Amino acid sequence: MNIWIAIGVTAVGCYLVKLLGLLVPAGVLERPLVQRLAALLPVGLLAALTAQQTFSANGALVLDPRGAGLAAAALALVLRAPFLVVVAAAVAVTAGVRAIGG
Repeated sequence: MNIWIAIGVTAVGCYLVKLLGLLVPAGVLERPLVQRLAALLPVGLLAALTAQQTFSANGALVLDPRGAGLAAAALALVLRAPFLVVVAAAVAVTAGVRAIGG
C-alpha cells in the first residue's frame, strides 16, 4: 500500500509543478536573465547526467570504456563532425576498448 501512496504523492507533485509553471506571469518569462538561464539550464543538466552515467557505477567513481567513448565523442564534436559520426565514434571506441580487455 505504501507504494501507491508514493505514486499518488508523486503524481500530485508533478501536476502542481506543471501548474506553477503555467501560473508564472509572462513579464517574468520575458526578462533577459530568465531567458538566458532557460537556454543554458538544459545544457548543464545534460552534461551532469552524461558525467554521472559515464563515470559512476553503484555509487562509486569508475573509469571504464565508457570514458574512452565519451572522449572520442568529445573529440569528434570539437572537429565538428556530424551527429551520426559522433555517435559512431563513441560506439566504436567503447567497443574497441572493451574488446581489448578494458
